[in-house]
Amino acid sequence: MVNNINTITTGHINAGMPQLESDTHRSVSPYEFLPSWFFYTPVVIQSFFLGIKHFDFALPLIANPSIKLSGMIGESKHDILTLAGPIAQQWISPFTTITTTSTPILQQTQNAIEAMDKQHLSFPVVAKPDLGCRGVGVKLIQSPKQLSEYFSSFPINARFLIQEKAPYSAEAGIFYVRYPNEKKGKIISITLKYSPFVVGDGTSTLKQLIENDSRAGQLAHLYLPRHEEKLNTILEKGKEFQLAFAGSHSRGSIFRDGNQYITEALAERLDQIFNDLEGFHYGRLDVKFKDIFDLMNGDNFTILEINGASSEAAHIWDRNTPLKTIFSTLLLQYKILFEIGALQKKQGHHSPKIKELLAAWKEEKQLTLQYPPTD
Repeated sequence: MVNNINTITTGHINAGMPQLESDTHRSVSPYEFLPSWFFYTPVVIQSFFLGIKHFDFALPLIANPSIKLSGMIGESKHDILTLAGPIAQQWISPFTTITTTSTPILQQTQNAIEAMDKQHLSFPVVAKPDLGCRGVGVKLIQSPKQLSEYFSSFPINARFLIQEKAPYSAEAGIFYVRYPNEKKGKIISITLKYSPFVVGDGTSTLKQLIENDSRAGQLAHLYLPRHEEKLNTILEKGKEFQLAFAGSHSRGSIFRDGNQYITEALAERLDQIFNDLEGFHYGRLDVKFKDIFDLMNGDNFTILEINGASSEAAHIWDRNTPLKTIFSTLLLQYKILFEIGALQKKQGHHSPKIKELLAAWKEEKQLTLQYPPTD
C-alpha cells in the first residue's frame, strides 16, 4: 500500500523522486558498509543445502539460460541488452558498443563518434565497461576530449558501452522474477537510488560542505578523492553539487526502500518487455524515470541495465532496514534462484561446470583492476 507522497523532488538532482526525508536518528545504516562475507555466509550455507536437495549446486547458473552463467559473474551488458526484440528495445536507452584496440586514440575516438551517430547519440553520454558491476568504470562523457581520455584509461582489447544519458533524473532498481512457463512475473523489490549532493551557502568550500553533511561527512573517503580539484571551490548559495553520478551503493549513492511503490501496472509492463527478451527470469533492472507516479503506472521510464543472477534486492541497504530483514531477503532471493534453476534443468538446460564460473570471475577481476575511476 502506498503512503501519501507529500512532495516530489523538483530540483535538478533527483527530480521526480519522492522527497528524501531529513536525517533524524541516523543517516547511515550500521550494516550497509560491512564486508560482503558477513551477509552472504548464511546464503552460502543455505545454497549448500539447496544444492544437496536438488542434487545440483550449479542450478543458479541456468536460471537465465540466455545469459552467460545466468548473470552470476562475467555477464556482458551488450549481450543481455541485444537479446531485446523490437518491443523491448523501445524501453532500453540507446547505446553502441566499442572494443578498444592499439589504434591511435584519436582515430578510435573518431570511430566511436561515427558509431554514436549511427545510433543517434550525442554528447553528453555515459561510458561504462561491458563487463563489471557495482558501477565500476562508469563516467559521464561531455565531449570528444573526455571520450579520448576514457579510451586512454581503458584496457586494450576490452569492450565498453556508450549509452544515451537518460532524459530523466530519478533512478530505481527493480527486481523482477518470473518462473518458467508462467505468463506473469512479480516485482519483489524496488530500490530508490538518490544521487548524493550538497548545497552551497556562499561561504563554505566544497570540502567543508561534504565534511559537515550528516551523511556525506561519514562517507568523505568516497567523495573527497573524486572531487579533489574542486574541494576549495566555494559554491554559490543554493547551488546543488552532485557528489556521485553512478547509481551504485558502493560509490556513495543513497538507497531507500521503495517497495510501497510496487504496482500491478508496473509488473504488467515488465511482463510485456520480457515477453520480448528471451531467457530472462530473474534479476534487477536499473531504470531512470520521469517521476514516481509515472513509474507506478508503468510509463515514462528507460532501462539502463539488466542484471542477472548476482543481483541484489538493493532496498535492503536502506538505513532503517533491520538486520533480520537483510538476511531473510537475501535467503529468499537465492531460494527463488534455485527453484527457477531447477525448473530450467527439467526443461533440458544443463548446468555449467564450476570451473567456468571461476574462469569468468578471474577475467572480470583482472579487467576491473584496469578500469578508470568511477564518477
